[in-house]
Amino acid sequence: MKFNREVLKIASPREIERISDFIQKQMIGLRREGAVVGLSGGIDSALSSELCVRALGRERVFGLILPERESSPLSQRFALQQAKKLGLKAEVLDISAALEAIGTYKRRDEIIKKIFPEYDPSFKLKMTLPPDLLRRDALNFFTLTIDNGRGTTKSARLNKQALTGMIAATDTKQRTRMLYLYYYAEKMNYLVCGTTNRSELIQGFFVKYGDGGVDIEPIAHLYKTQVYELARYLGVIEEIIKREPSPDTFSLKTSDEEFYFRMPYDILDLLLYAWENDVPPEEVSAALGLSEDQVKRAFRDFTAKYKATEHLRKLPPTLLLD
Repeated sequence: MKFNREVLKIASPREIERISDFIQKQMIGLRREGAVVGLSGGIDSALSSELCVRALGRERVFGLILPERESSPLSQRFALQQAKKLGLKAEVLDISAALEAIGTYKRRDEIIKKIFPEYDPSFKLKMTLPPDLLRRDALNFFTLTIDNGRGTTKSARLNKQALTGMIAATDTKQRTRMLYLYYYAEKMNYLVCGTTNRSELIQGFFVKYGDGGVDIEPIAHLYKTQVYELARYLGVIEEIIKREPSPDTFSLKTSDEEFYFRMPYDILDLLLYAWENDVPPEEVSAALGLSEDQVKRAFRDFTAKYKATEHLRKLPPTLLLD
């Protein structure tokens, strides 16, 4: 099929049936009795909960909501609304104390204070990549921004040591959530349902042994725009559908586009599909109204991220005995 803007369109009823069948077979194959879904208040976990209910019935699906002190209040509110819409049993468990105990905030804040000595825990913060990859070329360097809550913001580019320290501390949030998801799953003999989509999977936008450490990934073949398509069809609550996608990791509002992808999902997914399927840049350019330079720039970014995160998609290397 010739590449065009409609290439990612799917037949929703048939796709939902296919995914539901997959979830049912995995539950039986893994000898589990249901599924635990971490409800984040975002579109991916909302769709995953809808699909699990469709496949297993609401009585076999448990929603776990795991906020921490830097989560947006909207996340918990929307997660509870989605659980109520589905008639799910759901529980809220604040993980702030656990993160405090392992030093998540303290270790991260020590790094920030070396850059901004005036920083204290009352400040808000975020990390972002350079904006608008399609408009201008720029390396994937992260910038830290702090806000004192009184109208003053400051930003600084992170060096390698600061960046790896910030990531190491921040990733403990996702890994702590997975610890609780598996506690409840094993307690109930349920499987842990992942919520990573294809746009995230291919570019490594997940944490190994965090949101990537699950039993099944029922939407990992769907691009983000396809996630929205199925979510609308199944009736995910409107508040979640309208919400801007966010990692919800930092105290300052940060979108997925700002933090990682550097372009909106509607164009990202088409370009990513073209990159995966070796569509020539000139064909992509003509179909999307972009210059060939813009397409090639996006392809270079995809290749770099794919290679840099390849280890996330693999099991640990082993020396197998003959």
